[in-house]
Amino acid sequence: MKVRVNQDACIGCGACLAICEDVFDMNENGLSQVKVDTVPEDKVEACKEALESCPTGAISEE
Repeated sequence: MKVRVNQDACIGCGACLAICEDVFDMNENGLSQVKVDTVPEDKVEACKEALESCPTGAISEE
């Protein structure tokens, strides 16, 4: 599984980071970014939860 964050839609609420800190991080602008090329198998469910929890729909699966 691969995911990406649309920087134009992200509001930096940090929900994704709180749910799946192994995949998401905050950049220097306070917006979410993906820190792995491929989501580790044991983090896929948490990553999907983060995707579904994003209030602006900024996270998408590739």
